Amino acid sequence: MTVSLPLVFVLGVVTWTAIKFLGVRLWVAVVIALFGFWLSDTFVAPAIESGTRSGVDVVNGTNK
Repeated sequence: MTVSLPLVFVLGVVTWTAIKFLGVRLWVAVVIALFGFWLSDTFVAPAIESGTRSGVDVVNGTNK
């Protein structure tokens, strides 16, 4: 069975869980999100994309 969820929804649930149960403050979550957007516009972006795709492949069991 394949479930397709938008990444924004998954990240929202993870963020809500961290704020609610782990005691992460809202401003920390906002700073982390802004830092992620900043990193996506740097030379590190291809490495992040490659690592994310590899992680998704491992979770889905679709390694080549």
